[in-house]
Amino acid sequence: MIILASQSPRRRQLLEAVGMQFAVRPVDIDERSRPGESPAAFVLRLSREKAEAALRQNGIPNGELILAADTTVVLDGAMLGKPENRDDARRMLSALSGRTHEVYTGVCILDARGRAFAKAVRTPVAFRRLPPEEIESYLDTDEPYDKAGAYAIQGRGVALIDRVEGSFTNVIGLPLAETLALLEAARGEP
Repeated sequence: MIILASQSPRRRQLLEAVGMQFAVRPVDIDERSRPGESPAAFVLRLSREKAEAALRQNGIPNGELILAADTTVVLDGAMLGKPENRDDARRMLSALSGRTHEVYTGVCILDARGRAFAKAVRTPVAFRRLPPEEIESYLDTDEPYDKAGAYAIQGRGVALIDRVEGSFTNVIGLPLAETLALLEAARGEP
């Protein structure tokens, strides 16, 4: 069994899609970046802090693992978090329009001894050029407001995308191939 230290329905859906058995135990941590922190270091740190908070909060019964992840969207070196409101979402989508940005997800697995197995995954994503009325129409949906970068590639936001170079599931919020490899490594360690 895996303890998923996340309340993300998208991460749950991805794990369910591959038949993973897990229990959801979200944690609350400070998710602000530190000065000079790179996107990869940022998502790795947050995923590890989430996993460690889940370990402190829940412990880990024998044989179980904690899985935590964090995702950020990066444009021109600036990390775009979740939009604060409609104007902020509009600003993000307008900035992404017609451009390529990067999605970073950090994944951390902790075993019962507190050993960490972690990886950051980077996926370039190119947006189509978006006319203002298309942005406004997308803002009228519920999708932009709880997602880094103000879009959901697994929903209506897929229509905003021209191409993805790399892990599609990373853009959703959990790079499955890398996550499964980390789980295998954590289970195989003596």
